Amino acid sequence: MRVSLTLFLVLWLTGCGLLPDAPDEYKNASAQKLYSVAKEAMSSEDYEKAVQFFELLEARFPYGRYAQQAQLEVAYAYYKAREPASAIAACDRFIKLHPNHASVDYAYYLKGLVNFNEDAGFLGYVVTQDLTDRDPKAARESFESFKELTTKFPESKYTPDALKRMSYLVNALASHESQVAQYYYRRGAYVAAVNRAQSLLKTYPETPATEAALAVLVRGYDKMGLPDLSKDAQRVLEKTFPNSAYLKGAPIGLGKPWYQIW
Repeated sequence: MRVSLTLFLVLWLTGCGLLPDAPDEYKNASAQKLYSVAKEAMSSEDYEKAVQFFELLEARFPYGRYAQQAQLEVAYAYYKAREPASAIAACDRFIKLHPNHASVDYAYYLKGLVNFNEDAGFLGYVVTQDLTDRDPKAARESFESFKELTTKFPESKYTPDALKRMSYLVNALASHESQVAQYYYRRGAYVAAVNRAQSLLKTYPETPATEAALAVLVRGYDKMGLPDLSKDAQRVLEKTFPNSAYLKGAPIGLGKPWYQIW
């Protein structure tokens, strides 16, 4: 009875046109043919068509060997079509359905890559803009996806590149925190500046951005009338960055943010 009901629902959905549609010439196409059309569309950079045929393939042949591959490749097609939300959803779905698949490491990598490129605007921000409104959520999520990949699949061929991107993301996120701390300092919001600098030092230690963060602490505490804390931060700055321009009186916030061309 359950099988009959399932068959009825599939036929009903097909009749209502809720399953992916296709040109008449592909109405009776095999799974191999649909996969071939989707791959050709990918090669031609027609990503919308590729998505259409990958989804059609899975809808018609959900249990075949081509269906699993289609589930993975549609994520990449969505990514290339600049539909990041759909690409990430497809990656998550593949990971959930096929946690032991030979290519599941690629799903983690692609998920990280989608968020990495989605937040390109954050990663290349301009120093003069109001950074307090920027939310580096995608950068953090990208880091977490790459971290999960490198932890679960240390031998994956995607791990070396993921590690490089993680290093980039840590420095970029630290730079963002540093710029926000400097932003607050320049506007006289010394408590907010000090709190942001302290957060940076705790979350992203040993990054290039710590130099400016320490300078914010030195001068922020001084402005707040806390000379002992200012002197403590000064000693750390002198020990960690003995040649720092901030020790010679360089102003807070006039230097360029740390960045790296990927």
